Amino acid sequence: MTALKSMPPGKHTDIEKRCAAAGMRMTEQRRVIARVLAEAMDHPDVEELYRRCIAVDDKISISTVYRTVKLFEDAGIIERHDFREGRARYEQVPESHHDHLINLRDGKVIEFTSEEIEKLQTEIARKLGYKLVDHRLELYCVPLDENTRDDDKT
Repeated sequence: MTALKSMPPGKHTDIEKRCAAAGMRMTEQRRVIARVLAEAMDHPDVEELYRRCIAVDDKISISTVYRTVKLFEDAGIIERHDFREGRARYEQVPESHHDHLINLRDGKVIEFTSEEIEKLQTEIARKLGYKLVDHRLELYCVPLDENTRDDDKT
């Protein structure tokens, strides 16, 4: 069994803290899944999350990962994203808002923030007679390169 980055005694990830605040019972396997999710610098799907978890504890089953992810999602601890790949990907509910740019060639997801976009969305909602309370922006793109012109519609 491979260890995750050692966590000082009494220290927990934000996911573990949110689980505790929600009154969720934290088994050792749930704790491993929470820590792997908290350390993810990308947006893993359940299959990738499972691969990372069994590197830590090879006794974790894929069904345990599926059930735990669903539990965390239902509790509002992690967010589910469907980036047009036919598979759900996950991330810890962020402390601050961000949007996503998805590279359709390699699936890479880039998180970004833009005050101009935030202002524009609020203004559009206001002009249409609404108050914006939440949104999710996903931009799907392909990289600009020598074979792609700005006016290509790929």
